Amino acid sequence: MSFARPAAVVAAAVTLAFSLTACGGGSADAGSATCPDGKIRFGVEPFEDPAKLTPAAQVLADALGEKLDCEVELTITEDYSAEVLAMQNKKLDLAMFGPLGYVFASKRAEAEPVASFGRSDGRLSSYTAGIWVPKKSKVSRLADLRDKSLALASVGSTSGDALPRKALLDAGLKKEDVKVTYAGGHPEALLALSKGTVDAAEINSQQLATAKKSGTFDPSKFRKLWASDPIPNDPITVRGDHDAKFKKAVRDALLDLPADKIGKIGALLDADPPAPLVAVQKSTYQPLFELAETLHLTEKDV
Repeated sequence: MSFARPAAVVAAAVTLAFSLTACGGGSADAGSATCPDGKIRFGVEPFEDPAKLTPAAQVLADALGEKLDCEVELTITEDYSAEVLAMQNKKLDLAMFGPLGYVFASKRAEAEPVASFGRSDGRLSSYTAGIWVPKKSKVSRLADLRDKSLALASVGSTSGDALPRKALLDAGLKKEDVKVTYAGGHPEALLALSKGTVDAAEINSQQLATAKKSGTFDPSKFRKLWASDPIPNDPITVRGDHDAKFKKAVRDALLDLPADKIGKIGALLDADPPAPLVAVQKSTYQPLFELAETLHLTEKDV
């Protein structure tokens, strides 16, 4: 199966919500096409430490508010399932999901992908899932993880759960053959491996880049056991029941944002150097729909 970027579930149990007022104080009329309810409610998945994610997401939300001349209310959701539920219950107008989270948001909330993070050549950025072991480990292939401990990020994560589990199945390992624990997020899974509390851990390319930059992980002391095909990066979606004018306004605004307004959050997704967002559609994430079917995943898994 070829992928052109992950989703996740129980990550940092922290919810941060704050309003970002566009220029002019969100002066658009409550009934306008770009500001139908007097504000736009925008949710972002908790894929990174909120202390890093919140200010990065704020730059994007603030820029979007200025483009649409409407107050934007940003929420870093408690976990991925909460984000899907919030859109389903019409508490969010826009949401940025991990790819697998989008699959379920598409089914439950009719979420429609409009934009994702681009590269400097204008193409869609991507990332990979990975399983790592200490450099001195005797584990040389996935099958050697039998009876070993493996830290995954969080239930329902694309790169931190679904893809690694699919890789284990492909290697002939059943669920009970590996001692899987969920660390609570990508940073926590990496930390578990660094501290030696597990035999192996999921580390995706985004978390690897962040940890290397911060000096919290030395790749020379570890070895990559497996890597997935490239996964299309996180989509920014709009709730499906909004009218066509609003959807078009949001899409146009997102795709017109300058690279410097995308760069901070893009860097957390390993979309570096800064580049404008690019258009995406449901078909972009078709491999994730297929992955969900292969693993018999349901919305209860996200």
